[in-house]
Amino acid sequence: MSTNVEIPSLSGNAMIPAYVSRPQGTPKAAIIVYQEIFGVNPGIRKKAEDWASLGYLAVAPDAFWRQEPGVELDPDVEAELHKAFGYMQGHDFDQGIRDVEAAIHWIRREEGVEKVGFVGFCMGGKVAYQAATRTDVDASVGYYGVMIDQMLNEKHAIANPLMLHIPTADGFVGPEAQKAMHEGLDDHPKVTLHDYEGLDHGFAAEFGSRRNEQAAGLANQRTRDFFAANLG
Repeated sequence: MSTNVEIPSLSGNAMIPAYVSRPQGTPKAAIIVYQEIFGVNPGIRKKAEDWASLGYLAVAPDAFWRQEPGVELDPDVEAELHKAFGYMQGHDFDQGIRDVEAAIHWIRREEGVEKVGFVGFCMGGKVAYQAATRTDVDASVGYYGVMIDQMLNEKHAIANPLMLHIPTADGFVGPEAQKAMHEGLDDHPKVTLHDYEGLDHGFAAEFGSRRNEQAAGLANQRTRDFFAANLG
């Protein structure tokens, strides 16, 4: 069952819109599914529904709600792609991670689900790293996260398991950034990095031209195994 809910912000003076997909029966854990720059669109909703079908409470918060609630864009439409970059440039990531923290609190306190994972894509991949360094989320996964190489000074704060999926031909995360990520994180006991040779940004998108079926299947199976091992 899928529903739209509102989650109280940390300040308590605003409500964060979120798409929630619930499993049949008691959830074995919860997973926050964090959007790309295209909003909580059909692909992100499908990801949430897939996690619910595996027994997890899946929560997809609307990252852009302060700019414009309900953004849904298609990366294969050039005008919408440009619009999406505008939303990302206007997004306050520090405020966004506080909204993630609010979602974690809501899941634990209101939904009664103690173990919480996080999976994010593109800008959500960056937020996955921030969730690992700035919140007490139990496990986090980032797909083709951007700008992580610029936040390696936060790696000392990673206390719970983090997995990052890195396509080596990512047009938004170049070779130097990938090299810095490996040099900074390969020896971290809580971090696992997976490279996907010759693949570009967005290879695990649910819909559209970016998807690579084989690589998406491999990365998603690694993510499922990772959460099964770390969320109990």
